[in-house]
Amino acid sequence: MEAVLGHLRGAIERGDYAIGDKLPSEAELCRTLEVSRPVLREALRALQTMGLTVSRTGKGTFVVANAVEDPTFGDYAASDLLEVRRHVEIPVAGYAARRRTPENLDHLSHLLDRMERETDTTAWVAMDTLFHLAVAEAAQNPVFRRVIEEIRDALARQSAFLNELGGRREQSNREHRAIVEALIDGSEHDAEQAMAHHIDRVETTLTAIVRRTRADTPRTPEPRRE
Repeated sequence: MEAVLGHLRGAIERGDYAIGDKLPSEAELCRTLEVSRPVLREALRALQTMGLTVSRTGKGTFVVANAVEDPTFGDYAASDLLEVRRHVEIPVAGYAARRRTPENLDHLSHLLDRMERETDTTAWVAMDTLFHLAVAEAAQNPVFRRVIEEIRDALARQSAFLNELGGRREQSNREHRAIVEALIDGSEHDAEQAMAHHIDRVETTLTAIVRRTRADTPRTPEPRRE
């Protein structure tokens, strides 16, 4: 999927498909790129998340930008999502370290064990959002949980995007483990630091994906001039 995405993104950024152009049909792209329809659809969804295309029901996929700036996950731009996560989830982790109950710790530890064994990306992403909700619940303030619930869909979309294009799952598991260990220790400082590190790594991976340029994508060789 990443190879297909790289090819299509490179074509858009080079101007092979200009703003306003309609991409070839799914059937045509599958034939040309020699990939299955599910793989192609994942790549097309990623293009839309990056803000390069829009899909219009019954009409096809159209180019709306020639450069990636700020991906959108559901109703929220990545930059807005990260800003809110820094101002909410980091202090929430600190409160959770001070207020967590044995039941909270058991739930988080069990959830983390399942995540570390899970091999299916879709199932892992669902548990990823549950993990962040569980940390908010451990802070014993229903408003915190409500805020995370509001952005839950965006978090899931972002998680799937980063896992597909950034290989984040194993690293994320380690970061989650550090958060849980800080909660078990009851260390407000360590919990906040672990959550901050987690969000930093999310931002770093996202930035790396966004900054990939067409130079990363093989081009069709130009004809030799004699």
